Amino acid sequence: QVQLVESGGGWAQSGGSLRLSCTTSGVLFSGCAMSWYRQVSGKKRELVAGLRRADGDIAYGEFVQGRFTIARDDARSTVYLDMNHLTVDATAVYYCHAWTSGPLISWGPGIPVTVSS
Repeated sequence: QVQLVESGGGWAQSGGSLRLSCTTSGVLFSGCAMSWYRQVSGKKRELVAGLRRADGDIAYGEFVQGRFTIARDDARSTVYLDMNHLTVDATAVYYCHAWTSGPLISWGPGIPVTVSS
């Protein structure tokens, strides 16, 4: 059974930083494309950042504007999202997402991030 567990969320002040982590189990992590999504209450879930497996192609949501970085550590089966220069509109629930051939798609339970001014 595939499991994704997010950690590192919580509270930050505007202009501050947070690092989110997502550790996976039950799947060959190196074969997964990993992404972070976020959802604000009442709005659609949107892509924050995605990182493919072998070739390392990275995609970011337009709103990121160079402030966030996604990275993966295959040895730890973990994907990270470093968020810098946070603004209040980054307040959302952040979800880890894994895709591998099959396709097998899995979501983490989500972790809240709150940014205050």
